[in-house]
Amino acid sequence: MIEIRGLNKSFVGQDGGRVRALREVDLDVAENEFLTVLGPSGCGKTTLLKIVAGLVPADSGEVRVDGVPVLGPGPDRSMVFQNFALLPWATVLDNVAFGLEMRGVGRAEREERARALIAMVGLAGFETKRPAELSGGMQQRVGIARALAVQPRVLLMDEPFGAVDEQTRRLLQEELLSIWEESRLTVVFITHSMEEAALLGDRVVLMSARPGQIAEIVPVPLKRPRSGECAEITAYLWDRLRDMHDEHRAAR
Repeated sequence: MIEIRGLNKSFVGQDGGRVRALREVDLDVAENEFLTVLGPSGCGKTTLLKIVAGLVPADSGEVRVDGVPVLGPGPDRSMVFQNFALLPWATVLDNVAFGLEMRGVGRAEREERARALIAMVGLAGFETKRPAELSGGMQQRVGIARALAVQPRVLLMDEPFGAVDEQTRRLLQEELLSIWEESRLTVVFITHSMEEAALLGDRVVLMSARPGQIAEIVPVPLKRPRSGECAEITAYLWDRLRDMHDEHRAAR
């Protein structure tokens, strides 16, 4: 489904020097897979996701979706951001329908589809509210509904639950898994939480400290729903991340 080969990316740092974010990243994501990505802060996780989304170009290497090279944003991919990225002046209905409007879908059709998704994420009755009138968890539900409205095949999620409280986070995790199981999208989900990575993912991709590389891919052979049975995998992920942190400090 998604093929990433030899991906490299550098940025200009605050001091004017080159900062290498990604180095020779190779990764395959299967169709309908729920893949979680975990790694130290600044290891290039978000950069990798933005390159797959077509929002940022790679310096070298290639990303393909169903064999087609990614050269920019496309209708087959949608992205959900941590900071919600909603239109503050627009209603919930208009926010969810925004992508459809940009693609020329007629008002009646886009509003019908938007209302169905708003109901799916548990926000029926809030169609006329604006983001400032919603809690953080409700805003993120709007963001998920908006991403799903354009009927993508790939859902890219950049720490989408990082800005909400723990109770809301758990509810959103359950809702996301229900949506994924119903729609069978391919999901690439970045998180800084080892527990979340093991709870949600079919596999967990561990990235090394900058420049980001694939350090290890950890399968999660557990049936859903999961809870306490993730403890052993969570502990292993923590041990690996701690080792990478110590190795990075020793190398500096």
